[in-house]
Amino acid sequence: MTIDTLRRFFLPCFTPSTTTSNKPTTTTSTKKNRTSTSSLQDNHHHNHHTISPTSSTSSSAATTISTTAPPRPSKSMVIGTIFGNRRGHVWFCIQHDRLTLKPSLLLELPLSTNTLVHEMRNGLVRIALECCTSSDNPAFSTCPLRSVPLWTAYCNGRKTGFSARRRAGDWVRNILSTMQCVTVGAGVIPSGFGSGSEELMYMRANFEHVVGNVDSESFHLVNPDECTGQELSVFLLRSRLGVNR
Repeated sequence: MTIDTLRRFFLPCFTPSTTTSNKPTTTTSTKKNRTSTSSLQDNHHHNHHTISPTSSTSSSAATTISTTAPPRPSKSMVIGTIFGNRRGHVWFCIQHDRLTLKPSLLLELPLSTNTLVHEMRNGLVRIALECCTSSDNPAFSTCPLRSVPLWTAYCNGRKTGFSARRRAGDWVRNILSTMQCVTVGAGVIPSGFGSGSEELMYMRANFEHVVGNVDSESFHLVNPDECTGQELSVFLLRSRLGVNR
């Protein structure tokens, strides 16, 4: 019943996006750049005799504004895998290459697979992991966000317990090795990989990784343009209480 729910909500949407959708964007971008270049050249030929101190002042003001603007969040694409036994905890794994057995991030979430599937039925799952630092415990305020070992976990606004960062042991590496041929999809791995004799359920998809600043990162499930699919996001947040940056 649980795997049927996973497939109903996820599998129809996990088809890789075609490269043709990016062509119009590339063409449009090229046209804009060329148009802007020619416009700049025309304006240069038209106004090269009318340069004034006012235009120089405006240019320096524009330069000042652009340099003081806040940095934009950086974005990249990663591979996200959610797996776990039916009644066991859910694991969240991030990889930059599915052939690599060493994930860049591995978290054990305080959610059972059945609980996660129940939340998926509403079409919206937001998991927030928060780490609070204070002057009494400043160790976590300077380390990279992914190096924080313990998080307070929330699922759709409800506190669910604590999430822990894990290292990929033999069990996890065996799972990732078995799933190397899977690019996108949901399914079941026969018993033998999990604790006990339960079969292992998994869901793998592309995620957009957004780095807001040193204290915030997020991972967002990417669905193809033709399918709205499931909205699933994982947020990593670090709040500072009385700690100097």
